[in-house]
Amino acid sequence: MAQQLSFDLPAKTALGRDDFFVAPSNAMAVALLDPSFHWPSGKLVLTGPAGSGKTHLAHVWASQTGAKILQASSLREDQVPQLAQAPVVVEDVPAIAGNPEAQNALFHLHNLVLSNGHALMLTGRAAPNLWQLSLADLQSRVQAATHAELQAPDDALLAVVLAKLFNDRQVTPKPDVIPYLVAHMDRSFAAAAVIVKQLDSLALSEGRTLSRPLAVRLMSQDLPNDPLQVTKNVAYTSD
Repeated sequence: MAQQLSFDLPAKTALGRDDFFVAPSNAMAVALLDPSFHWPSGKLVLTGPAGSGKTHLAHVWASQTGAKILQASSLREDQVPQLAQAPVVVEDVPAIAGNPEAQNALFHLHNLVLSNGHALMLTGRAAPNLWQLSLADLQSRVQAATHAELQAPDDALLAVVLAKLFNDRQVTPKPDVIPYLVAHMDRSFAAAAVIVKQLDSLALSEGRTLSRPLAVRLMSQDLPNDPLQVTKNVAYTSD
């Protein structure tokens, strides 16, 4: 069958509070992010696997508190005085484990934000004791923060995540697609993101609806010229 010309448009991710589904695997983290809850020492580390909702919850909290959000790898020391005038979210802190300059900037930001009476959120995939920050004073302060962990999804949450990812891409799968994917996919948020993207691309390229037979094809064989294998037990690195 000849492939149709398709346009793989970027998904518009919904990041509002109503777009986040609360389940047992994330309920404690959601509770800790309630603006009425004051974190001991004013700081919180939010961790979880790739795609588990760290960025989503960071945006929810920022919208409620007026916090600024930035990537740890983009942090510079000359930014610290301005950033410290409000609550701050610093994402993917483990990414600067080998970057002394960024670690030093984060250390000063940590101290100034808290001394100004604002709250600080730090995010990363692994538990904070595994971040291996070379600046010992920063690592110790990270480990002293309140820790909220987003765990791997159960069936109900995984189904909702898939539905949200399809909705972000403005596509509607057949009713039996999501139950099939939940039963056969690797149980991770990152896997869900890859599967939805590839299934949407496959449907567009062939001019087909998002049906169970299409999902079966995707899950049972590699796609031509596609380096990512959407099968069980695949390692995913995107966040």
